[in-house]
Amino acid sequence: MAKKKDKKPALLSTDAVISDNRKAHFEYFLEDKTEAGIVLTGTEVKSLRHGQCGLQESHIAEKKGELWLWNAHIPEYQQAGPHLQHAPRRPRKLLLKQKQIDKLVGAVSRDGYTIVPTKIYFNAKGLAKVEIALAKGKKEYDKRQTIKERDWNREKQRVLRNDSE
Repeated sequence: MAKKKDKKPALLSTDAVISDNRKAHFEYFLEDKTEAGIVLTGTEVKSLRHGQCGLQESHIAEKKGELWLWNAHIPEYQQAGPHLQHAPRRPRKLLLKQKQIDKLVGAVSRDGYTIVPTKIYFNAKGLAKVEIALAKGKKEYDKRQTIKERDWNREKQRVLRNDSE
């Protein structure tokens, strides 16, 4: 009898979106999007290559003149030994130019914006990047309007699909 081979998870190629923060699109009006680099350890990059990451509860805050990604969940890399593992929810430094940091922090302090991570992906060079956005919080009636639009678009697609058959 032949032995079954263990299936390894497929590695993500370049230009692949690892994690998308759909909750941010519902909770906020996203205005100014920026691409930022992120400081990662080796096992974190390997976990990201396997498509494992969660941005749902993460946020970005300023600390000592730098921007940090807090509470993003990158699970431990199972193939590495226990001494090489990273903390899954550790703060991660974002790599931006000082002018960009000043612009984002100024908008947060002056205009009441929030900086939200919207997605993590690999760019064409194979580097892990975080897309961050300046965001304004939605009111309850704005969220209801978003739900109505989403339901209407789904119904439109359903009708068009049934008409074409």
